[in-house]
Amino acid sequence: MHSMIKKLKRTVVFVLKLTLFAALFAIFFGIFGINNPWLFNLSRTTGVTMVTFVVLGIALMSVYGGYAVGSQKSRPIVHSMALATIMTDLVTHLQLSIMNTSEKNNDHFVYETPHLLLLVMVLQVIVIVIFAYLGNYIYFSLEPPEKCCVISSSRQSLGSIIPKIQRFPKQYEVDEIIRYDDPRVLDVVMRNDTVFLYDVPLKERNDLISFCYQTQKNIYYNFETIDVVSQGAKYVTLDDKSLVMYTTKDLTMEQRIVKRLTDLAVSIVGLALTSPIMLVCAIAIKLEDHGKVLYKQKRLTKYGRVFEVYKFRTMKEENSIHKSVTENDDRITKVGHVLRKFRIDELPQLINILNGDMTVVGPRPEMLENVEKYTGDLPEFAYRLRVKAGLTGLAQISGKYNTSPKDKLVMDLMYIENYSIWQDFKLIFQTFTVFLNASESTAAFGKEELYDFDDGRERDQKGEQNGEETK
Repeated sequence: MHSMIKKLKRTVVFVLKLTLFAALFAIFFGIFGINNPWLFNLSRTTGVTMVTFVVLGIALMSVYGGYAVGSQKSRPIVHSMALATIMTDLVTHLQLSIMNTSEKNNDHFVYETPHLLLLVMVLQVIVIVIFAYLGNYIYFSLEPPEKCCVISSSRQSLGSIIPKIQRFPKQYEVDEIIRYDDPRVLDVVMRNDTVFLYDVPLKERNDLISFCYQTQKNIYYNFETIDVVSQGAKYVTLDDKSLVMYTTKDLTMEQRIVKRLTDLAVSIVGLALTSPIMLVCAIAIKLEDHGKVLYKQKRLTKYGRVFEVYKFRTMKEENSIHKSVTENDDRITKVGHVLRKFRIDELPQLINILNGDMTVVGPRPEMLENVEKYTGDLPEFAYRLRVKAGLTGLAQISGKYNTSPKDKLVMDLMYIENYSIWQDFKLIFQTFTVFLNASESTAAFGKEELYDFDDGRERDQKGEQNGEETK
């Protein structure tokens, strides 16, 4: 029965995805076809325009995560689908304008009917919103949330993982919480559909993963260094012996050239496009307290080299102490709150990229004080200095300001181990989603909740009653 529901879910998602894409396609070509009737005729230009929309749309939806019903909340789906669709619209509309530059239509290039493009985008976003919320509603109506148990080592660890799980109440229902060394742990695993292992020692974690695999339970567990290494490794056979091969990685000469050229192009174009925004920011900062506009701070980059990062000043000058921002931090100015919320304070780092101190995509440049502190707790933190610090990256996109140093480290190492030029371009495009999720991604450090482990007595009594009923 459970497998039939899973198949039904996949079928529903596929049908909805196909219908949504068809609706977006129909809106674009249906509205632009009013002024361009040749779009309704079978011709080479029609084919090229439609293929552009389909191929680019599928590619960008893949980059942004697509119609991830069942695995993402509705709002992130709307953001990713809307961004992908709007970019597809802009490119296809530009191509449409170019194709209309001919003797029959326009004797020179004209960016045609931008008001229709705006109408198309508005209608498409409305359709995306409807399909995102409807899709998740249908998906989660087919089956109740998975019964989950959380296996961990401490109350602090539970406080790190349980609030994250509870953000997805339609997917997971935390039914039991237990320590990894509790003698009842295997019984707890058997009573649940999904098992979360968090901060469990490696030996015990491997034993529990083997048991979950044997009993066909869904498993989630946090990354350790060994897991990051395995991501960058590959399977090989030495004669007839199966081995895992890991080779140390560094950028090839071709990758370095392409990465530097990308840095130069992005920083030059970025500075040109954002210069009006930066001018407004500079004036606003100056008007508020007449202090300095830019703030310079020593940061670390590749191989531990120290450089000065440029940012718009978001704190009061007399209170700019070198420590991470906390919740309701009174050091932040009124203008600073806005700049930090939308990450605008980091725009001057385009100058660092142009100078070669930073790259567009890479681990976030940390304060010297933080590096010393984090490396003391996590010696592996030094591994992220194998590459140049970046303006954006996997940790900056997937994480938040208050994401734990260990989780940021894992994301940075995952980026390093799986490096490719394509991944860089993908992360550059995904950076736009950060602005749409500004309130979440810029959340400051706050207090962690503490959770206690189940004592098991009430659970065992229920289990005995259920057993008697079964008998």
